[in-house]
Amino acid sequence: MSSFRFKNADEKPGYGEEDSNFESAISSSFVYNPYMSLDLQSQRNKLPITKYRNEVLYLCEKFQTLILVGSTGSGKSTQVSQMLLDSGLCQCDKSIVITEPRKISAITLATRVAQEQKTNLGQLVGYSVRFDNCCQPDTKIKYITEGILLNEMMSNPLLVNYSVIILDEIHERSLMTDILMGLIKKVLKKRPTLRLIILSATLDSSQLKSYFNLNQSNDPVNDTATVLGIEGRSYPTKIYYIKDPTPNYVDESINTVLKIQQGGTSGDILVFLTGKEEIMQAVNTLDDYNIKNSNEKIKLLPIPMHGTLTNDEQLKAFRPAPRGYRKVVFSTNVAETSVTISGIVHVIDCGFVKLKWFNSKFGADSLITVPISKASAIQRAGRAGRERPGKVYRLYTKEAYQNLINATPPEMMRSDLTDVTLQLKAIYINNVLRFPFLSPPPAKNLLYAMEMLKALEAIDKLGNLTDSFGTIMAELPLPAKHSRILLKSAEMGCSSEIISILAMLQLQDAFVRPKYGATIQKAKIQHRNFEVAEGDLLTLLNIYNGFEKNQYSQPWCHRFFINYNELCKARKIRSHLIDLMRTSKIPLKSCKGNTRIIVKSIASGLFKNAAYLHYTGVYRSVGLDEDLFFHPKSVLNYVNQPQWVLYDELLETTKTYIKNLVEITPSLLLEVAPHYFSTPTL
Repeated sequence: MSSFRFKNADEKPGYGEEDSNFESAISSSFVYNPYMSLDLQSQRNKLPITKYRNEVLYLCEKFQTLILVGSTGSGKSTQVSQMLLDSGLCQCDKSIVITEPRKISAITLATRVAQEQKTNLGQLVGYSVRFDNCCQPDTKIKYITEGILLNEMMSNPLLVNYSVIILDEIHERSLMTDILMGLIKKVLKKRPTLRLIILSATLDSSQLKSYFNLNQSNDPVNDTATVLGIEGRSYPTKIYYIKDPTPNYVDESINTVLKIQQGGTSGDILVFLTGKEEIMQAVNTLDDYNIKNSNEKIKLLPIPMHGTLTNDEQLKAFRPAPRGYRKVVFSTNVAETSVTISGIVHVIDCGFVKLKWFNSKFGADSLITVPISKASAIQRAGRAGRERPGKVYRLYTKEAYQNLINATPPEMMRSDLTDVTLQLKAIYINNVLRFPFLSPPPAKNLLYAMEMLKALEAIDKLGNLTDSFGTIMAELPLPAKHSRILLKSAEMGCSSEIISILAMLQLQDAFVRPKYGATIQKAKIQHRNFEVAEGDLLTLLNIYNGFEKNQYSQPWCHRFFINYNELCKARKIRSHLIDLMRTSKIPLKSCKGNTRIIVKSIASGLFKNAAYLHYTGVYRSVGLDEDLFFHPKSVLNYVNQPQWVLYDELLETTKTYIKNLVEITPSLLLEVAPHYFSTPTL
């Protein structure tokens, strides 16, 4: 364990001295509503944003775009929409829409605002996220994910149903955020009465103001965009740096939690780690600690928080700890900006984050662990000291902090743009290369996206959407390759089976995989009942069919070590997809388990993801000299190596893994994609 330098006896764990210039080093102070014991209306009145009500309404009336920069927790996300509703901006059957980068944010914020408005969720206030809509036609305040708004623009390009659009958490610069900003900039030119409000905790507001300012003259009087900064009280936050670099930040974070626990100070703890595996390792370690120290007066309550959890599981982090427990939330960067967890006093920052980085050569995301940016470090520190003075323990040196980059590269610069390009085409953005991106993506990523859409026959040689596939594919809330599979399955008569597979692909893992004891082998034996030599995708179909045949029974899932909650989620997604199929007039047909037809349908969308067994004993993707390895959870690890496979996902970590496999033959590829393959290629 690394050595620490103690400042004084009551400040444990022993980190280096706090940065005395912390407050002056950031653009806004950290604010949180400390009045949780008051009634909702009193809490609203105490929030810092309330003092700026007149300024917000005046600037919304005078300017078309308002950039609102304020501390996380100052009330921007919940109060601005209510201020505008009270001012009468929802007349003429129009409503206010607020976009969030994550569905958990949309759901929790909508729930809070509905409580403050004293209405049932889904009436005056509602939310809409992927595969879950809780809105009515007369809903006035709608919290939705960014992808939902982008999907709405396909049928309603000018967003005429809305009088105000609020873009929240802009500083995250997600892929959808950048796309929406470019589209809404075009809409603002066509609809002078539309108002846009941008909410951010940390952002280069001058860049954004310049981007949205439609003033063509040099006279500032004609500006259409303005910036308002919100100030508020903040509790002092002390920051401690580690004295010497630590070789293992997971172990160090656990040691720091235990030092805080043994130091006698109160308050919940938030620990930032990079991924699910690290989080579960830390949670299991604290569980073991609790067993060995069962006599402690205050016990630790470890809670995981990451993007792969269900909504209900993520919400556990927001609930107060039971009496006699201290809550320790282990989270990825999902807790950095989008959510506010009450009770947090101590923050432990590992200094790293996992980022997806798209490799256009392989057509795959590389998941890489990199140091965070200064902006992220400040955001993480902002989680402490919300309700009282807080402390931040950074598991890196002060010198390392000074060497961090200022901001994380926007997702637009490092993502696969295939699905985004398809949606832009659907809203008549024909020349994607000339789209007004705030941060233009690499040209090679756009080129890959166009080539992929052409291979899927979603666009023609002129780059326009095809009537047979492209138009409908853009309307479905699925990746382009999955939309193509669904459409082809309707032609082949197996859409009922394919829709079950697509629903199952939305899950993290359908199997329950015990980690300890004799149940490990027992679970593997039970899982064999579903595994088939044709591969993972047919195995997923077997699982869902068994779940359906046994009337969605929880005891049945328990018996076969199947994740009941995940299967319920798949059932809900499948039902939602069936509704979309009816809307798009896609017939629902069953092939009665004809495996060849199902595999052929899958190949119609995944043909580009073909891999063959190389003479060296590893797999190679067609046209690329890159070694590929079956994912450790693939059922094909337990059967004879097939000569040819298709994969749904390629993930680059320590090795290049291919996931969700299905066995095929080269002749099948020629049959489903003669426009893409030729005999010499195979």
